[in-house]
Amino acid sequence: MSGRISVIAIILVVAAVFATLSAAFIVDQREQALVLQFGDPIRIIREPGLNFKLPFIQQVVRFDKRLLDYDNAPEEVIASDQKRLVVDAFARYHIVDPLKFYQTVGTELALRPRLGSVINSTLRQVLGTEPLQEVVSEKRGDLMMRIRDLVRVEASAFGIRVEDVRIKRADLPVANSEAIYRRMQTERQQEAAELRAKGAEEAQKIRAEANRQKVVIVAHAERDSQILRGDGEGEMNRIFADAFGRDPEFFSFYRSMQAYQEALSGDDTTMVLSPDSDFFRYFGAHSGDPSNK
Repeated sequence: MSGRISVIAIILVVAAVFATLSAAFIVDQREQALVLQFGDPIRIIREPGLNFKLPFIQQVVRFDKRLLDYDNAPEEVIASDQKRLVVDAFARYHIVDPLKFYQTVGTELALRPRLGSVINSTLRQVLGTEPLQEVVSEKRGDLMMRIRDLVRVEASAFGIRVEDVRIKRADLPVANSEAIYRRMQTERQQEAAELRAKGAEEAQKIRAEANRQKVVIVAHAERDSQILRGDGEGEMNRIFADAFGRDPEFFSFYRSMQAYQEALSGDDTTMVLSPDSDFFRYFGAHSGDPSNK
């Protein structure tokens, strides 16, 4: 009899311990919890610590209390100037109302498509009223604040508070980017060809002007040289005439010496002349008189 009582006591102790362990739960400081009874929420726990629930009847659903990130899929947006733009955005949010969050979406995984839909519609609503130039300019910060405020209002229905919405990247679609690149390449090639043509035209003008100046300079130089040569020859003739007038015999002797120098300057010069030729009239003279032979 006493043995049966001991077994029952052990069973009761084990059951009590199991019930206690099933009833107790700890909420971490990074979490907040919602106690459900037969699927209906009955209590919200926001503070960390040890808590209790009815075992087997109540269950605990935990939600993250930290700042959470949502990375939105790239979305194509048409700006007000009909330019297509692929926008890659992300959001940061807190779960501020666990009960509303549980009732509307249930889990973070279920929240993602609904939050993405809100963000995409807001991006189209805000960016669709601005030209592409404004989206990629310094005005983007103001646009992001407008998008964040609108997303925050709509996302509050999910029990969350959107802290920030940012655009990671805003690019043109691949097809548009390639078309724009080809157009820019064509424009640069046209500009390069135009610059080359202008350069060639300018070079031709410079060459033509240089040739013209060369012809003018050479013509002036030849004119001046002819004038100087004529003046020199005139002065030479004047000097010769003056010398001839003063001493005709000496002038004749000087001219004969020049003729000898020019005629006999070569190493292989051969001349056949009569000894009494007038060309050699000074060769036999002793007193400088050509008649003294």
